[in-house]
Amino acid sequence: MTAQDRPSVMAGSERRAQLSLFARNFFKHPRMLGSIIPSSPYLVRRLLEPVDWERARVIVEYGPGVGTITREILSRLHPEATLVVLETNEEFVDFLQRSIFDPRLQIISGSAETIQAELDRLGLPAADYVVAGIPFSTMPAEVRERILEGSREALLPEGAMLVYQFSPKVLPDLRQVFSAVECGFEPINIPPAKVYFCRP
Repeated sequence: MTAQDRPSVMAGSERRAQLSLFARNFFKHPRMLGSIIPSSPYLVRRLLEPVDWERARVIVEYGPGVGTITREILSRLHPEATLVVLETNEEFVDFLQRSIFDPRLQIISGSAETIQAELDRLGLPAADYVVAGIPFSTMPAEVRERILEGSREALLPEGAMLVYQFSPKVLPDLRQVFSAVECGFEPINIPPAKVYFCRP
């Protein structure tokens, strides 16, 4: 990967804009974000720990927000891989488009419910990993079910869904949809987060 292909490093002013945008949207949509600040580096590392970066060629992220996890994925992603991010908040979509320049990144303004349609539209195969921090506990049960079922179907048989949540409410749904679910916990985050590693 050449220097121009690498994800951009955030300047101080851009970092301040990122935090300001995230906080502003927290007050507007607290049930959608769950925290006033983005995920901590500790949570990001724990969440992405299971990823086989040499093998992964398609990763999907739901609800990238201001791109905290997105940037970390791109910093580790194989040069020939693709990261597809699905975001419903237009302010976040605009911020990501203006602040991250990487040919491996596909920014989609849309819902996690459309994962298979977006992979098909982009001509991509099944995903190696789906990374999700969207608030499953506050969304309608039928939407949560559609997203989880669709995610499982969009994964390779050897793939995995990596989920972090601030509430354990989604765990029974994960166990119902996926064949195996491993649970973890990251205390160094505001608020502390549950982490789930789900196999199809």
